[in-house]
Amino acid sequence: MPAPVLSGPQYLREGLKLVLSPGLRLFVLLPLAINLVLFVGLIYLAGHQFSVWVDTLMPTLPSWLGFLNYILWPLFVALVVLMVFFTFTMIANVIAAPFNGFLAEKVEVVVRGTDNFPAFSWAELLAMIPRTLAREMRKLGYFLPRAIALLVLSFIPVVNIVAAPLWLLFGVWMMAIQYIDYPADNHKLSWQGMLAWLRQKRWQCMSFGGVVYLVLLVPLVNIVMMPAAVAGATLFWVRERGDEALAGDRR
Repeated sequence: MPAPVLSGPQYLREGLKLVLSPGLRLFVLLPLAINLVLFVGLIYLAGHQFSVWVDTLMPTLPSWLGFLNYILWPLFVALVVLMVFFTFTMIANVIAAPFNGFLAEKVEVVVRGTDNFPAFSWAELLAMIPRTLAREMRKLGYFLPRAIALLVLSFIPVVNIVAAPLWLLFGVWMMAIQYIDYPADNHKLSWQGMLAWLRQKRWQCMSFGGVVYLVLLVPLVNIVMMPAAVAGATLFWVRERGDEALAGDRR
């Protein structure tokens, strides 16, 4: 049965409960370790470069408009935060993709109560790497042209005022794509087929992507919530996709 449009928080909350359960903790440890290492590195880099990035993006105003700096500065701080967050999230998910795909499999087994996937083995996990990394490259191919366009927009004086809200909207949509794609890929649903299905569920996707986006912006919390987002996206897939995920996607 399809969930309500604003069901994103519920999916994420249930996903967190699932990844903290004894049967799934093993599949969460490696993604958590990867995210922790990347997060520490990003914090170190951002601590040294953050003010430089903000100053680079801030438009140069004539002295008589100097008072506007106090209005614009928070906006451009938010813009840099969104850009740094995007970078961290995309890199972390590319590296952790095989583990996230495997976690999505195991969450689906728990939710459905039936196991249609191969049993866990390191060989099975290694076999997933080429497929999942290829899928991540496809995501990057979707993400990069749009992100570059937004980045260019961010450097155009006056016009770049709208860059932050556009980054936010794009980020919410990308979070839905990023995480719901794991169960979709496990069921061999094509990239274009997955996008078409998400567009049919646009508002449900934006609800889920929005709450994921918000929690992943919180330092330290985001490390734990990435696996929870995978589990929540798998719940989204099972409940919204229904029996189609079993009957129509595998080829």
